[in-house]
Amino acid sequence: MNIDLIKKYNQPGPRYTSYPPATFFHTGFTADDYKKHILKSNNEQPENISFYVHIPFCSKLCLFCGCNTTILRGEDTVKAYIDAVIKEIETVAGLLDEKRKISQVHWGGGTPNAISLDHIERIMKTFGKYFSYTDNAEVAMEVNPAYLDFKDIDRLAEIGFNRLSIGIQDFDPEILKLVNRDVSVHPVKDLVAYMKKAGFEGVNLDLIYGLPHQTVESFKKSVAQAIEISPDRLVTFSYAHVPWVKKAQKKLETYGLPNPEEKLKMFDAGLKMLTEAGYVSIGMDHYAKPDDELSKALKNRKLHRNFQGYATRETTGQVYGFGTSSISQLNGAYIQNTKLLNKYIESVNASGFAVERGYELSKEDIIRRDIITEIMCNGYLNMNEKADEHNISFEDLIRIVDFSEDKLQKFIQDDLISFNKNILELKSEGFFVVRNIAMAFDPLLKIKDAQYSKTV
Repeated sequence: MNIDLIKKYNQPGPRYTSYPPATFFHTGFTADDYKKHILKSNNEQPENISFYVHIPFCSKLCLFCGCNTTILRGEDTVKAYIDAVIKEIETVAGLLDEKRKISQVHWGGGTPNAISLDHIERIMKTFGKYFSYTDNAEVAMEVNPAYLDFKDIDRLAEIGFNRLSIGIQDFDPEILKLVNRDVSVHPVKDLVAYMKKAGFEGVNLDLIYGLPHQTVESFKKSVAQAIEISPDRLVTFSYAHVPWVKKAQKKLETYGLPNPEEKLKMFDAGLKMLTEAGYVSIGMDHYAKPDDELSKALKNRKLHRNFQGYATRETTGQVYGFGTSSISQLNGAYIQNTKLLNKYIESVNASGFAVERGYELSKEDIIRRDIITEIMCNGYLNMNEKADEHNISFEDLIRIVDFSEDKLQKFIQDDLISFNKNILELKSEGFFVVRNIAMAFDPLLKIKDAQYSKTV
């Protein structure tokens, strides 16, 4: 990896987990708008359903965290929250076509496995009450190994989960102590081996680079341990330092954070080690074994992406989110719930919904989203084919994305992409700056101070 070249493009920009980005969501979007779009989504693509459940509780606050979390309170509060989530699910289910099938369920947080698995089973049974699953449905949960026992793995398998994502972050207990995160209760290698024995089809490990006291050498040790464990997928997240959003992160500055050049070297070291170990680089920070569905989808240019991460087109569904701060991603709209725990419970109990803000996509937004998703996921764009897919002229496509070949010249000159006969294709190093390349097709982009994290 050419680090000087990467530094050149390391500027603030959207992550494009949605298009337009969440910065466009507004409070003028109401629960009535959501209901309208739920009904409309029954006749839109993709036909499959993807459910997201947000569990905001954590036993303790990790200082690096940028998610919507709250310290675990008494059991009465947890039960009241789960009751509200179930009511929200039943409200939405009443508007969905029962013939549609679930192809994806994802649990995030917070720490989903910080609460009793009885609560988790209640919610999963609610899904099963109203809908059936596709044959290859992915049912996944993000888990903290500090609160994961072998009997929990068996129970999660019984409940219906087939994928687990283990939040390791770093294998060094001293670094974990600095960021206020507990170490795994069991050796991670043993947990992963047990998961595979219990029938889990996919196990993912999450690592973070850019934490206090991390060095290139210490991060390489964590990556080496991860490779030895041999998960199906692995993610190396760049720590996003946004203390203006998450005040707890301010404390990490007192310990000293790796500078941008050190972070790039960590990323480069992880990339080299993982690809040499046989993993395929998916997007910018995800890796998968060659026989994994994500690797196959990338090879066939059928990779997709949503707020839950990368997925195949086959398992992708319109996303209906439940719980605080959850985001629904429908064909024609984005909807986000309130982040406040008590407000969420009160609102759902009163109306079945807890919508705080959202965004209704125009036809032009949908076209731009499709184009940017293709670039972000598959590193490829055939502009003529996209015009045909959306039943518009090539000239209209150019206007909608405000395209000019001049915007691509710097990427061509730096040998990051090729562009011939209106076909864009990223070269291997182009994926390192894929967000920058996607920005060339985003006429709505307006970069403001402290609005976006850096692209690398």
